[in-house]
Amino acid sequence: MSQQRIYYFDNNATTRVAPEVVAAMTPFFTELWGNPSSAYQFGNQVVKQLDEAREKVAALIGADPREIVFTSCGTEANNTALHSALVTQPGKRHVLTTAVEHSANIKYGEYLRRRGYEVTFLPVESDGSIDLHLLEKSIRPDTAIVSVMWANNETGALFPLEEIAAICRSRGVLYHTDAVQVPGKLKMDVDELGVDFLSLSAHKLHAPKGVGLLYCRYTAPFHSHLIGGGQEKGRRGGTENVPYIVGFGRAAELAMASIDDENTRIRGLRDRMERTILSTIPHTSRNGGRDARLPNTSNIAFDGCEAEGILLLLDRAGICVSSGSACTTGSMAPSHVLTAMGLTPARAKGSIRFSLGIYNTAEEVDYLLEKLPPIIARLRGAPADAGGA
Repeated sequence: MSQQRIYYFDNNATTRVAPEVVAAMTPFFTELWGNPSSAYQFGNQVVKQLDEAREKVAALIGADPREIVFTSCGTEANNTALHSALVTQPGKRHVLTTAVEHSANIKYGEYLRRRGYEVTFLPVESDGSIDLHLLEKSIRPDTAIVSVMWANNETGALFPLEEIAAICRSRGVLYHTDAVQVPGKLKMDVDELGVDFLSLSAHKLHAPKGVGLLYCRYTAPFHSHLIGGGQEKGRRGGTENVPYIVGFGRAAELAMASIDDENTRIRGLRDRMERTILSTIPHTSRNGGRDARLPNTSNIAFDGCEAEGILLLLDRAGICVSSGSACTTGSMAPSHVLTAMGLTPARAKGSIRFSLGIYNTAEEVDYLLEKLPPIIARLRGAPADAGGA
């Protein structure tokens, strides 16, 4: 029996590993599989490849390779940045972040509250933007760090990093950004941005799951979150995941080469898809602003529908989309991002995120636009439980 073709529109959740990345990684599973911390040549010979990968990911964000700490994922990188700011500044027990951050920050903030720290979750406007005056007013003498994501994973909304960083510098406060969704979509330069910490996750840019990085500006105080051996120059214990780090480096090269494609062809496909959905399916609306967002992301509310039913019927047609962050899939609660933007629970629960990538084609968008309208019509015209029929 032949496998059903997959039409994948969930690239903000994860991306297909690029063939070039697989090719770069393979020798480090089959031939060069030594431990880079070993004293003998068989293990030590992979250190050069680790250094080259560090240089490649540093080039992606305009950093010095010595400012890169490899992690297991974006979540670890986010946690490490907040942990480091608090441990190195024991007199400061306040963290300032937003109500629309990834769950890695939201849940870590809740954890910190249980440990006696104070955490402020700033509200956002109806288009997902942030009030910079409120942010500045919310910084306190005991604020250890401000953490505001660069691009929202559900709506694609972009935050003004340079302005936020300037505010933080003027107040003498560390600034961290979760930039996981940005590589390959926007130009990245940490010096221009002015951030102290920045998190990335390789599986968002066509590399494998299980490796990420934390950029730590050389002037920023740092304290290890994982204690062990002397790996990563003593900044993160644990044997280096050599194949995945090498793959991350190759993916970083590809991401820098794909920015023009993301901002022309992919943006065009996204805009055509969104425009057609909004103009041909009644009672639909875009969640978030139209302009200040990632070129690949569209979040649309389908009034009178439950996202669960839409996802189920699209899945039967081989179409992969999501109702929000993959890290909260299975939750019956409406998206915390959409709720923070002021959507009613019903509208938030009827919203779908479409996120395109470099492997999407015009033919795939046409297929989605063919299948989606009758699915919405069926859900609106059928009994309430028909989505699970």
